[in-house]
Amino acid sequence: MGREDRTAWKANYFVRIVGLIDEYPTCFLVGVDNVGSKQMQEIRHAMRGHGEILMGKNTMIRKAFRGHLQKNPAVEKLLPYIVGNIGFVFTNEDLSDIRKKLLENKRGAPAKAGALAPCDVKLPPQNTGMGPEKTSFFQALQIPTKISRGTIEILNEVHLIKVGEKVGASEAALLNMLNIQPFSYGLVVQQVYDNGTIYSPEVLDMTTDELRSRFQQGVTNVACVSLAIGYPTKASIPHLVVNAFKSFLAVAAETDVTFKEAEKVKEYLADPSKFAAAVSASAPAAASAAPAAEAKKEEEKEESEDEDLGFGLFD
Repeated sequence: MGREDRTAWKANYFVRIVGLIDEYPTCFLVGVDNVGSKQMQEIRHAMRGHGEILMGKNTMIRKAFRGHLQKNPAVEKLLPYIVGNIGFVFTNEDLSDIRKKLLENKRGAPAKAGALAPCDVKLPPQNTGMGPEKTSFFQALQIPTKISRGTIEILNEVHLIKVGEKVGASEAALLNMLNIQPFSYGLVVQQVYDNGTIYSPEVLDMTTDELRSRFQQGVTNVACVSLAIGYPTKASIPHLVVNAFKSFLAVAAETDVTFKEAEKVKEYLADPSKFAAAVSASAPAAASAAPAAEAKKEEEKEESEDEDLGFGLFD
């Protein structure tokens, strides 16, 4: 009876994960290392109404996806990333907002010996409040200290743990004695699945201005290549038209051929003084405004000096 229940449970799990992958076009592949059951309950509560969180054994997840490849071949791209302690967050909402909700549910945690440090840990100069009997402990970690008013004081900032390193027993003990929780754990987004495409979560940090700038740079590159090889594209056609128009103007300037746009060029070539007059007329207004402002300032200065004249100490 128990075996039948286990089989039914697996079948229901397969149906659920396949249903979620079909219902939600986007999802996060998240790491759940160092996340306790209580914290997971809090995250599920925070995500209620915004998305679905699904955990499970990697072998069952792979088996469910492989059995669904005929109907949805795109899920095959997820298979290489189903490694380690992972889970899924399915959603139809904005991915950036959902990731912010996940980050908001991180919890501080003490440093444990043997754990990999997810971030750098630095100790600022401070009075530890510990007695002089702990001096040898700090000396073993090569931390410069002095005794101030009967307690140990750290003199300089100390880079205690580097990111990616294993936390040593001495470092963990020191941080615990100082009541410092340097690490924070939660659901960490490892990959983003969006309508059959897999990409890094760093893409979500890109702003609209950055995307526009990169797109414009790409259009510029396409136009340059198209012009260089003489192959017209939508990006290069405007440049081709402008270059052709310049050639028409050059031909019109050297021959009797004329058209509306070339008449002004011919007029300037016939009488260059008109071109000089046009340039002087289009000079910035600031250039003429600057002397006027300077004259006004000088006038005010003279008036203030005139007001001082004729008034002595005993008048």
